[in-house]
Amino acid sequence: MSDPPTALLRYSLLRHTGAPGDPSGYHYDLLLEDGETCRSWRLPAIPPLNGTSQEATPLAPHRRVWLEPRSAAVSGDRGWAERVMAGRYRGTLPADPDAAVQLELVDGALRGQLRITAGRCSLTPP
Repeated sequence: MSDPPTALLRYSLLRHTGAPGDPSGYHYDLLLEDGETCRSWRLPAIPPLNGTSQEATPLAPHRRVWLEPRSAAVSGDRGWAERVMAGRYRGTLPADPDAAVQLELVDGALRGQLRITAGRCSLTPP
């Protein structure tokens, strides 16, 4: 008997501007739906397919409302965020938030195998 198909969950990429202490003036927040919240990482750029891996800094969980199309002020006077990409992913996030992540982004502007491990993020073809 085969395993049941994995449900597709949502991902979102936010462009975050005006964050205090952000030397470049903007960064991207990658959000992966995880139950009632989203696991989140700060990225310096949109992950390019087959590009060089980039830094991925873990962030506190984000609210799921950020998975919806929106542009709004970030709480605590921490700048402005706007959803710039979104889609769905297949896979399971590890229970340990510090463990490596390997998922498939199946639709939306970003598609491919997403890997986040040892503070680095990469996107390769499926």
